[in-house]
Amino acid sequence: MLRTMAKMANLFPSFLPASLAAALVIGTAAAQGTSTTVGELSKRTHFHGLAVDPADSTRLLLATHHGLFTVQADGTARQVSSSTDDFMGFSPHPTDGVTLYSSGHPAGGGNLGFMVSTDGGQTWTRLSPGAKGTADFHSMTVSPADPKAIYGIYGGLQVSRDGGNSWQVVGPGAEETIDLAASARDVNQVYAGTNSGLLLSRDGGKSWERAHPSETPVPLVAVGNDGTVYAFVLGTGLVRAREPDLAWETVGRGIEPAHALVHLAIDPKEPRRLYAVAFDLEDHGSALLTSADGGESWSEFGAKP
Repeated sequence: MLRTMAKMANLFPSFLPASLAAALVIGTAAAQGTSTTVGELSKRTHFHGLAVDPADSTRLLLATHHGLFTVQADGTARQVSSSTDDFMGFSPHPTDGVTLYSSGHPAGGGNLGFMVSTDGGQTWTRLSPGAKGTADFHSMTVSPADPKAIYGIYGGLQVSRDGGNSWQVVGPGAEETIDLAASARDVNQVYAGTNSGLLLSRDGGKSWERAHPSETPVPLVAVGNDGTVYAFVLGTGLVRAREPDLAWETVGRGIEPAHALVHLAIDPKEPRRLYAVAFDLEDHGSALLTSADGGESWSEFGAKP
């Protein structure tokens, strides 16, 4: 129901079905260079983040519990490097095509802190442990308005104003945050998908207000560089609006009723082209979807015409 299976288990157990909790025990994903399919990969690992590969907009970057994968247009998945770290937090730089950010857990246990890759995920370096000990940012976002501003949730809402080199806790954050997305027009404006709806901060995370009238869980919020805001609201579906007015409309033909969208990637070159991870609330599997019309309609990514 919420952002990922692991997040639901760790953060929101009251909303986690017993059958889903049992499904959290899984094996390793794949060896480096080994090809598999998205369907097979979803049986062996959790999907934690999604981005459009800057080197090829028909290819996706899929962050998982066992490292980073590329996914080709035919649905073939291949591990990017030998790293099998758990990338619970994953965000691409909004303008620099080869820079990626991650957080989560090393394969051997513990927390990663704030990590950067400047070669498309081949190698990773810790830029900072974060504030309040070594961070495990399950939710983080890079501001399209100023990419040096990065927000993350760990021990409260943390913010970096220097590209991730140093961090400070600015407040407790929105209660029960599931996802974060920074505004494209104001570096101090950030959205939070929470267990009780979509919230908005206009002061860098110090205070929050309701951004959408629904009070049901919002496992996904994303903002395109053009200021289009997307959110998935349980019980409503995928909604879309433009900054600054936020006049919401419901979109999303082709999304199965049992599916919740939990990650969204927006093609920076074609902002109406979207990709999403859909989590099945009934069988607990994950699938990749794509839209060419700004979320109006969706189809399975990699499916044969």
